[in-house]
Amino acid sequence: MEPIGAAGAGGHAVQAAPGQAAGQAAGHAAPAASKQGESRIRRWQIGDVKVTSIMESADAIPWAPLFPAEASEHYKKYDWLVPTFITPEGNIILAVQAFVLEADGRRIVIDTCVGNDRAREVPGCENLQTAFLKDFKVAGFDPNSIDIVLCTHLHFDHVGWNTRLENGRWVPTFPKARYIFGRREWEYWQGVLKEPGHVDVRHILDSVQPILDAGLADFVESTHRLVEGIWLEPSHGHTPGHVSVRVSSRGQEAVVTGDVFHNPIQFAEPEICSMACVDKEMSRQTRRDFVARYGDSPVRFFAIHFNEPVGRVVRDAHSWRFTTD
Repeated sequence: MEPIGAAGAGGHAVQAAPGQAAGQAAGHAAPAASKQGESRIRRWQIGDVKVTSIMESADAIPWAPLFPAEASEHYKKYDWLVPTFITPEGNIILAVQAFVLEADGRRIVIDTCVGNDRAREVPGCENLQTAFLKDFKVAGFDPNSIDIVLCTHLHFDHVGWNTRLENGRWVPTFPKARYIFGRREWEYWQGVLKEPGHVDVRHILDSVQPILDAGLADFVESTHRLVEGIWLEPSHGHTPGHVSVRVSSRGQEAVVTGDVFHNPIQFAEPEICSMACVDKEMSRQTRRDFVARYGDSPVRFFAIHFNEPVGRVVRDAHSWRFTTD
């Protein structure tokens, strides 16, 4: 299942981490403006299912606080991680992208990145001005042609382009689509909205609530079938209702992992959790289960946050590693 086409930059323009010279990150050139984001379109085929990745951003960020500081040297044990996924200096290359699946005459967007023009709790994601929507159209997708938008969970970097700012109002970016949210996930966020405490909920107000107000939201169970050959799979832990997306067509298999994994080091060490994992022990178990279920198998992983997003998990001596397509 090789890429069947690519457009835009030949490689990701990775933004240097603080204190790192521009252009130093992983040997890539840094973007001209730190908030302009990424521009790359790539395509794959899974049987009869076409998959397109549209990249919003790819940044080299410090290991901590995303991952625990005490594990910051662990990447040195796995030379296959450098420089594609972790820089020689130990910074994580964190991508944000959406996948568009074309199957059974339907167009399905999985996770909608951060979005432009938004106040966000993470400084590097504040008031982005990326070309994502332009790239979406360059890839051949009219927002009006999208049938389904599926959010694997409701963190801010997976719901942003659900909406866009128009005349001071947040309106649906894909006005003819049904937006699919996990029922269990939404129940969790309803509780957070009642007592937000330390959890930032601005993304729910500008990227999720307008979808409900427009009557475009459907709440589903964690095993919901989107179309023939594409269904949800529970992968709880990162958030209480997190789901992944399974694809099966003409003997080829894939799984879109959402935030089960933020970096391929978590295949080798599933105990490493991101700071955003709500239930860390459950998220660890979910990663172990994924590796046990799909490791050394033909199933391809499509990972939202990987700089090179598509590959397989194979056994490597005493651990597991990610091999890219």
